[in-house]
Amino acid sequence: MEIIQPEFIALLMIFILLLSLLLGYPVAFTLGGISFLFGTLFLEGELFNLLPLRIWGILTNTTLLAVPLFILMGIILEKSGLAEQLIKTMGQLFSKIPGGLALSIVLVGTLLAATTGVVGATVVTMGIIALPSLLKNGYSPPLATGTIAASGTLGQIIPPSIILILLADIVGVSVGQLFMGALIPGGLLVLSYLIYIILRAYLNPADAPSVTPDCPIDAHFYRQALRNLLPILLLVLTVLGTLFTGIATPSESAAFGALGALLLSLSKKQLTLQHLTEALQQTTRLTSMVFLILIGATAFGLVFRGLEGDQLIKDLFSYLPGGETGFIITSLLLIFLAGFFLDFLEICFIILPILLPVAQHYQIDLLWFSILVAVNLQTSFLTPPFGFSLFYLKAVSPPTIHMNTLYKGIVPFVILQLLVLGLLIIYPSFVLWLPHTYLK
Repeated sequence: MEIIQPEFIALLMIFILLLSLLLGYPVAFTLGGISFLFGTLFLEGELFNLLPLRIWGILTNTTLLAVPLFILMGIILEKSGLAEQLIKTMGQLFSKIPGGLALSIVLVGTLLAATTGVVGATVVTMGIIALPSLLKNGYSPPLATGTIAASGTLGQIIPPSIILILLADIVGVSVGQLFMGALIPGGLLVLSYLIYIILRAYLNPADAPSVTPDCPIDAHFYRQALRNLLPILLLVLTVLGTLFTGIATPSESAAFGALGALLLSLSKKQLTLQHLTEALQQTTRLTSMVFLILIGATAFGLVFRGLEGDQLIKDLFSYLPGGETGFIITSLLLIFLAGFFLDFLEICFIILPILLPVAQHYQIDLLWFSILVAVNLQTSFLTPPFGFSLFYLKAVSPPTIHMNTLYKGIVPFVILQLLVLGLLIIYPSFVLWLPHTYLK
């Protein structure tokens, strides 16, 4: 065993892990199994002495308590039918504008991202309610499906995002700073989507026509729209405001959000016992999945570092031209390519901890680097062949919508995401200005 260099064993670990994931084995158990196998063979008893302490640290981390609470908040709002009301209201409001229905989808996706943060639920809800309306009114199928899939993934970057909470824990930055740093990048993504749809409707009106609203747009309609929008906006502003101002910790603001979602659903008489039971069950399943993967990734990282894999990665990146810039471009390209085959949680828990020591070596601002990773991770939901948003949308689409239509429709939005990512690389102030100004 001692003849083999530890670095080569670490590379073998990564190869076996990626092969196992591509073959479809469960992520959490694959991470744990490979870690125990290599730890037992090559690290003797060191792994078993350190791992229980690492797992206990995860289970007692109060910041991670925000994960199940924000998930519960989003699922309750989705189950209560508030998302459906938003989609219908915004669709009517923008219907007369060329491309207006698609614009309303982006705006609703933004609001749902700031309340649910659960990508699957958002995409499915908008696919069921909005896609038939878009197709019925003559929208291009690629534009309709691309708009829904891209808007549904905004919950990855717009606070309160689950992935931002996990990134904050992995990287070791403040959740509040990460949330505030994501506001401008999230806004840039939304703005780029809106500009693209407006230009598309202007250059080719047949792809995104204006439509006649189903009901008169009068004072009564505006009052109804305000009743639908105002409570959700107040909930979002309260949750983020208490966190940004330091009144509440991430877990406390998440608890307030979950309670607010419950009260909001009860006030509209749309929360049944069945919906609450389903929301709690779904929250438990999603939270258990996240924490199992986190524990498995912790074990994997422990063994990987024990085999000097982190030093190997650092040495490999030291040969890259460009120093800090070369590392950033290469690491983001690696994450982007991994997104074609791996889920965002797998990338977050496996690849990012490997890259983190190198980023620290180059003294890169970890807040900025985390947002770059988060924007990049968002593309993993949209890129074939394993773009989960595309699968969610296909499951609720009419039979006439084929996967090649979804792939064709999502390409412009992936390009827009990469352009925004490029802006954030060139101008770090888009990320750092807000947190450095208001959260000193």
